[in-house]
Amino acid sequence: MNKQERYLKISSDIVECVGGKENIQGVAHCATRLRIVLDDDTKLNKEKLEEIELAKGAFMAGDQLQIIFGAGLVNEVYDVFSKSIGMENMSLSDVKTKSAEKQNPLQKAIKSISDVFIVIMPAILAAAILLGLSGLLSQAGIFGEQSVVEMYPWLAGINKFISLVSSSVFDILPLLVIYSATKRYGGRPVLGLVLGYIMLNPKLTDAYSAAQGTATPETIQLLGLNVELVGFQGGVIIAIMMGAVVAYLDKFFEKKVPNSIKLLISPMLTVFVSAFLLFTVVGPIGRGLADIITASLLWVTTNLGIFGYMIFAGFHQIIVITGLHHVFGAIESQLLSATGTNFLNPIFSVAVAAQGGAVLGFLGLHWKNIKTRELCIPAFTSTLFGISEPAVFGVTLRNKFPLVCGCIASALAGGYIYISKLVSIGFGTTAVPGFAIVDPSNNGYVNYIIAHLIAIGGGIILTMVYGKLKIN
Repeated sequence: MNKQERYLKISSDIVECVGGKENIQGVAHCATRLRIVLDDDTKLNKEKLEEIELAKGAFMAGDQLQIIFGAGLVNEVYDVFSKSIGMENMSLSDVKTKSAEKQNPLQKAIKSISDVFIVIMPAILAAAILLGLSGLLSQAGIFGEQSVVEMYPWLAGINKFISLVSSSVFDILPLLVIYSATKRYGGRPVLGLVLGYIMLNPKLTDAYSAAQGTATPETIQLLGLNVELVGFQGGVIIAIMMGAVVAYLDKFFEKKVPNSIKLLISPMLTVFVSAFLLFTVVGPIGRGLADIITASLLWVTTNLGIFGYMIFAGFHQIIVITGLHHVFGAIESQLLSATGTNFLNPIFSVAVAAQGGAVLGFLGLHWKNIKTRELCIPAFTSTLFGISEPAVFGVTLRNKFPLVCGCIASALAGGYIYISKLVSIGFGTTAVPGFAIVDPSNNGYVNYIIAHLIAIGGGIILTMVYGKLKIN
């Protein structure tokens, strides 16, 4: 059987497992997975699907069936499969649109927040890595008693420039968020940028200074309401809400304003009404919501202590399975804005690593099984780059006990994170790439490595011990 015939057989088997060609709404692929949206998920024969030749696992992520084939191979399988069902011209965004049509309101809301941060994530990651590099150069005790800059004074200018570049991105984070949110919710992004600048206007009293009591904001009368002219520095939650408001008003006025004056009047009304709502309704509500989120997270860390960290770490991958983890980007960015550090990122990172450890443990138990090796090795490799879905849906959840063992190992690593006071200075990247955004204080780099060794090692040992006891 040649390659073409092999892929045709695989395509035929997939169609049979998903309930026929008529049950497929759309198909596309990412770097490693074939993504399919089904009309009726109950027709899926998942057990039989996982036995398809060359497939390294299959799982449902939200409303998408994702079959893991691996880099390169998935492209070849997709080409044959998509042509066999007559859907070769669909893009990944088309499939996501089809998937979104099947989601409930909560799933749609969570996905929309995730989409907002996906657009601006390159800027956030660039800033976080540069910030980490600046910390590496200026922190004493990492490479000796003196910092790198103190040992090599000629690096001082470079370090200052790196700090300037990195901090600038975080300074305008609300502006980036409202731009992305306005675009995501169907408004004109440039109007979001205008509102973003209004939020950060230097003529307003700095929000941090006002909160610390070092500056007193001016209060004005605005249509009978007392409005404090305070900026919205760090207002990530507010920016998301305002993006939705700007988009809604933009579309509303574009429909209602006559064409003869639309170009002049519609944008003006959108900006003015949005700004009014920012200072009178959305701003106060958003500040209250952000305060509740931040205070709740800090309450967990101060009142539950090590147990709070262990709970976060132990249950993180369970949350990933539900899809609710997409909202964490907004929470982490708000936490960074409020405190300057992010204690959640290392917790999420060890949760991913622990599932990788559980995969290695399961691999050790079934090393002689070629199918298991083909599935586990790439699944573990993915966890090294912060991607846990192949490990969770392909191995640990599928076999149940490795998932639990990984969660326990993650909880242990979470406890170490608490003891070592390990935090990050960014978000959006975990595992090996996450090393770049570790806060170097309190021996951060060393503790980051130790925490992940606990997670991976614990996952291996617990899975193998339980697996051997189960077998015996």
